[in-house]
Amino acid sequence: ADDAASVDRAMRAGFNWEMGPFQLWDEAGVRRTVDRMKTAGERVSSCAENLLAAGAESWYRKSGRECFDPVSGAYRAVPRAEGVGRVADFRASGGVVRQNAGASLVDIGDGVACLELHSNKSAIGEDIVRLVAETLDPEGDSVRSFSAFVIGGDAEQFSVGANLMQLLLSIQEDEWDDVEFAVRAFQRMTAAIKFCPRPVVVAPFGFCLGGGAEMALHACRRQAHAELYMGLVETGVGLLPGGGGCKEMTLRAVDAAASVRGEGRSESVELMQALRRNFESIAMSKVSTSAAEARRLGFLAPGDGLSMNRERLLADAKQLARDLAAAGYAPPLPRNDVPAPGENILASLKLGVHMMRSGEYISDHDVKVANRVAYVLCGGNVTPGAPVSEQYLLDLEREAFLSLCGEKKTQERIAFTLKTGKPLRN
Repeated sequence: ADDAASVDRAMRAGFNWEMGPFQLWDEAGVRRTVDRMKTAGERVSSCAENLLAAGAESWYRKSGRECFDPVSGAYRAVPRAEGVGRVADFRASGGVVRQNAGASLVDIGDGVACLELHSNKSAIGEDIVRLVAETLDPEGDSVRSFSAFVIGGDAEQFSVGANLMQLLLSIQEDEWDDVEFAVRAFQRMTAAIKFCPRPVVVAPFGFCLGGGAEMALHACRRQAHAELYMGLVETGVGLLPGGGGCKEMTLRAVDAAASVRGEGRSESVELMQALRRNFESIAMSKVSTSAAEARRLGFLAPGDGLSMNRERLLADAKQLARDLAAAGYAPPLPRNDVPAPGENILASLKLGVHMMRSGEYISDHDVKVANRVAYVLCGGNVTPGAPVSEQYLLDLEREAFLSLCGEKKTQERIAFTLKTGKPLRN
């Protein structure tokens, strides 16, 4: 290769390096590294000498958009291969439509806008919830201005989930109205993603956990990076998915069973198997190690896309969103006739939890949390097949979430995880 950027791109794409050698050199510091090499008696490349002689201090500048050319002794724009794009490029060209501390809406061209999360570790707080809900409001300016939306970004992780610190502070101050308001707001945000008149494609990558996974579950499609760590991990801190995650997993189980046996009973073997898989994914806080495994765990649907190259993920998601818009996308309607799995499957799931406790694989609090998850997934103690609405399932989810927030052991788990980054089994 004739330039540093091409070498770095080859090492990232061909050998799965997170950074190429010249990017690593910048991280270590070019001048500092050269000084150490000279002190050690090592030969220094003339390219590095030329860079320093030109008064430059790094191979890249302007967030990687320009790279130093040792032949000309000047920085040159890094050419972008077709299908490779970053939100930062559109930001730099004045594409920001609106933003706050947690997220931004960026015009990425061709009638598509990207909702980028840029809070610390992309944790979902009030700022993100508000911007996403306002952007996808059917009566809002953004929906009238754009034909499709992508939720993604340039960060290392898609999202580690909801902001637990905000939640814990509200609980400790006994501000239960604030907690309920926050949960309702989160549910309204995920509903806005699902029922937006324009196609919303989520492009998950890296860690896509908790609330981040719930955002992805509600999109009309997902364009996932092959290296994806996705999961509904709320039970690890003594909670359950409260933003519509349980509801969506129930709908997926019901639909999967109906596709196999459309006229089958609501407590059919197919529904039992599908719901048990989804129950285990939530109750055991399972996290995928790839997009393929995320599909097996029920987090990705058969029609979702997969991108092997992280640098092409944004462009792939944008193209998928454009294709959906061009095909005349119409949003789903809120469902009021979901056949509830009901009390029989609930009893079976609870039996499994009881056996796990008898074998001392889980604690008493784990039992309480798992039984709550089972109750919500099954639609409560209702007759199998009884028609229930999505809102009914959301109400069950919210009530169970708030109830678990009041548990002392749950509060201990949240505090321990915030302090250590590890789960507590109490």
